[in-house]
Amino acid sequence: MSSNPQMVAVASLGTGRFPSPLRRSAVAGDGTPSFVPDGIYVRHEVEVPTSHTELMFEKAGPRQQIHFDPARTRAALVTCGGLSPGLNDVIRSAFLELHMNYGVPEVLGIRYGYQGLNPQVGEPPLRLTPEIVEDIHREAGTILGSSRGNQDPAVMVDFLQSQRINILFCIGGDGTQRGAHRIHEEVQRRGLDVAVVGIPKTIDNDILYCQQSFGLVTAVAEAQRVLDCAHAESKGVPYGVGLVKLMGREAGFIAAAATVASQDVNFTLIPELPFALHGEHGFLAALRERIQRRRHAVVVVAEGAGQSLFEAEQVERDASGNVKFQDIGLFLKQEMLAFFEREGPKVDVKYIDPSYIIRSVPANCDDSVLCDQFARNAVHAGMAGKTDVLIGRINAKFVHVPIAMISGQKQRLSLAGDLWASVLAATGQPREFAA
Repeated sequence: MSSNPQMVAVASLGTGRFPSPLRRSAVAGDGTPSFVPDGIYVRHEVEVPTSHTELMFEKAGPRQQIHFDPARTRAALVTCGGLSPGLNDVIRSAFLELHMNYGVPEVLGIRYGYQGLNPQVGEPPLRLTPEIVEDIHREAGTILGSSRGNQDPAVMVDFLQSQRINILFCIGGDGTQRGAHRIHEEVQRRGLDVAVVGIPKTIDNDILYCQQSFGLVTAVAEAQRVLDCAHAESKGVPYGVGLVKLMGREAGFIAAAATVASQDVNFTLIPELPFALHGEHGFLAALRERIQRRRHAVVVVAEGAGQSLFEAEQVERDASGNVKFQDIGLFLKQEMLAFFEREGPKVDVKYIDPSYIIRSVPANCDDSVLCDQFARNAVHAGMAGKTDVLIGRINAKFVHVPIAMISGQKQRLSLAGDLWASVLAATGQPREFAA
């Protein structure tokens, strides 16, 4: 078997000029390099067909020679978009790696997203200290605050220059990383020695080349508790339906994983699989058969599922440019009530929308470890002069991904993969609901 490797190039500010201050031996105990050379790559796919063009991503990690002199470096962190469990963990670990291990004297926290890079609308940055970050990993949310929306890249780079910031770490999802890329382009246009490094934050787990983003496991655990409650509610009344809407605009990872974790869900509806409501093989007919047979049901719907069921209207977008979806949860509740009023039996629908609850909790231990790894690898990348780069995670390895490669694309749940097969096995639902 052979493949055609394609090495993904990563932008760099130049070769390493300074020895790393990290206290590591050149070779680890097992003989592998303790520092990561630039020539080490990670395969995108574990299974590679013959003659397949295979993407190879540069491995993340500490470099023995770094671009920035730590004693003269000033770094900044910014958190953007919606909340996700683990944001404070990322802030804390990034600060500690920069300040305690590399010896960077000053790290700034940018307030309320990209607004904080525009002095006309933003608040002054917060100078982070060991005392400030000491216990923040025990708190939900982000101590820096967050916001959605774009700012003029020229204004933001003016701010970076005025504050003498050498490395900017942008923690956020697709919209945040698009903004980071625009900042990099302006930095490049001016010929500045400034690195821009992205840390993926998406509770929906929909960033490409990042097989698991931080916050997902915590969100799934919280969602499972909600599903347990929905199951109890559905069984507590005759013909009860527990209907739960979970986060997932374009990817159904939370809905799918929570379903498998719960094992009490009967129907899971996700954005990747359009479905029909009515007809002999539609969703409502399948739900009626379940209700008649077992007298209760639990339904999970991701927020981006079933958007094709709504009448076409003028598209509205939020401040980050995301399409504002119609509320599929309330829509399904009304459709269920109307359908069963006509067809019987009369159902009692308990509708639960825990969206802001499952994202507004502290990270659990699994996500805390992942946050720490993302943060420290981002710092290694920035100190080495990598720029316009996102820290990805492929096959349990952290890699450098050019931000442009993820722009405008989403990671989606594979309908041919193991997770969706587990959903079908756990729920017993049909593979599709057709009219």
